[in-house]
Amino acid sequence: MKREGLPRGERLSRRRDFERVFREGRRLDLPYLRIVYAENGRSRRRIGFAVSKKVGKAVVRNRIKRILRETFRRHKEIFPPGCDFVFIPRREILNFSPDELAEILSEAFRRC
Repeated sequence: MKREGLPRGERLSRRRDFERVFREGRRLDLPYLRIVYAENGRSRRRIGFAVSKKVGKAVVRNRIKRILRETFRRHKEIFPPGCDFVFIPRREILNFSPDELAEILSEAFRRC
């Protein structure tokens, strides 16, 4: 059975990568989500998460990350290639399914 997870090469995990995105990146503000993104000089898109404890306890924060990760995994084509993305969600994001989020993000990136 094939695993449908997110490959290691598509995840931001180093502190210096997050710092570079926050320092050099552009911001896209939505009512329930802020996205900071910057070019990475590679052909791959990579994602990372900065979920505040204000959003909720660990169970809630992890659920939000799972929803965003699934949205990214299923709909990579809506994200500009060669960029690193850091998602900073708010609690209201739990009201959306991965497919609804993909539609909203697609529209937001079209406007950029």
